[in-house]
Amino acid sequence: MSQRIVIDSRAFAREARSLQGELPIAELARVLDLLVDSSGRLSYRIEGSMAVRNRPQLLLQLDGALSVCCQRCLEGIVYPVKVRSVLEFVNDEEELTQEEIEDDTRDFLPAQSELDVVALIEDELILDLPSAPRHETCALPDAGQGTGRVSPFSVLKGFSGKA
Repeated sequence: MSQRIVIDSRAFAREARSLQGELPIAELARVLDLLVDSSGRLSYRIEGSMAVRNRPQLLLQLDGALSVCCQRCLEGIVYPVKVRSVLEFVNDEEELTQEEIEDDTRDFLPAQSELDVVALIEDELILDLPSAPRHETCALPDAGQGTGRVSPFSVLKGFSGKA
């Protein structure tokens, strides 16, 4: 497992710092159960800035590809990852206006002196992944193979009309 990446969200934004790199997909523990294959890498870039009302803000960018499982045929699908999230940090939820809460262009998080970057990336990936990924066209598993399976209810045929 790689070294943990931790930043102070307020200081990072105030100093307009940036951070970029690549993470092996195999190290994204909370995402692995949603994937068919854990090979490959994911690129990330985080840029800090100060937003309206002097709030710390991060722009998070994720690029790469994940192999998710088709819910119809159970084969892998290459899912392109292209996440662009604006995360604004607040000291208290009550300082948000109703307009800000309804604004879909950014998300609000509590300001943290120890923000785990990998956990943040995993959160954004989980939110980005489709809940039931499917190929546009595919067949059901074992479809058309003529297995000649017997219905478990065929035994009940002999009971009809007998009481």
